[in-house]
Parts: sequence; C-alpha cells; structure tokens
Amino acid sequence: MDERPFENVRDQIGSCGIWCGSCVVGNGALRELTRRYEEVVKGYGLEGWASSGFDFGEFMRGLESIKAMPLCEGCRRGGGRDGCEIRACASGRDLESCNDCDQPEACECGEILRVMRQGALDAGLMVDTGNAERGELIEWWSAEIRSRWPSSVIFTPDR
Repeated sequence: MDERPFENVRDQIGSCGIWCGSCVVGNGALRELTRRYEEVVKGYGLEGWASSGFDFGEFMRGLESIKAMPLCEGCRRGGGRDGCEIRACASGRDLESCNDCDQPEACECGEILRVMRQGALDAGLMVDTGNAERGELIEWWSAEIRSRWPSSVIFTPDR
C-alpha cells in the first residue's frame, strides 16, 4: 500500500459508481484531520476549558479510535463494505460497474444502490452515473478536488 492514501484509491470507482478517491476513509483525510485536530486540542490545553459535564478523556479516546481506523483500500482492492451485494452482483455478472448492466430495472440491488449513491452525494462524494469515460471522470474529479481544496490534507505532506 502506497504511503499516500489518496494515491491508493485515486483510480478506483466502485461497482456502485462511488469514486473511492472522494471518500475520507480511503483518501486519508479523516485520519489526517483527526490527527491535526488532536494536536490543536492538546496544544491549546482545551481539557481545562471543557464544561463539567464533558468527558474529555472519552473524547480523546474517540479521537484515538478514529486515528486507529484502518484506511480503506478501495473497492477494487478488497476495501469497502464487507459482503457488499452490489460488488458481488457486478462481479458475478462480470461487470466493472452497475452502469454497465443491461437489466437495471430487474436489479435486486437497485434500492441499496440508490440509497448508497444518494448518501454518497449527500456526503459530498462523487458518483459515476455512466455518462462519461471512467478515466476522464477520475481526472476531472481529481482536478475538481484540487481546485476546490488546494490545501486539502489529502494533498499536503504528513508532518
């Protein structure tokens, strides 16, 4: 696995159409943001500022838990949801993507596919709807992320 998480998932679009490069669990943004947030919390001594009902120790354990989460390797490399029925269906039909299916109206995974895609869009992830070539989409999406967030933690080197 590459040391730069974004590079591990940059070229992957799951069978569902969700671009793994836009997912904070796979592209490393969640882990890096949590690490930096912890630095700020510790550096400013925020424990002394917390209200009496706030369990600062539990909060810090939560941050540690997030930092310890394994990075998702992306759907094409075995990451993603365990037992993903969408990936299993596409693989069983020898399809790269659900967008390639010639029987979408008869899809047993149609509802979960719809829910996953909508959830991904709601969370700001990018989803292939089958209207463009995948390589072009990845290049466009990568450029879009870099232009929107040029200082994003997924592009800046670790400290």
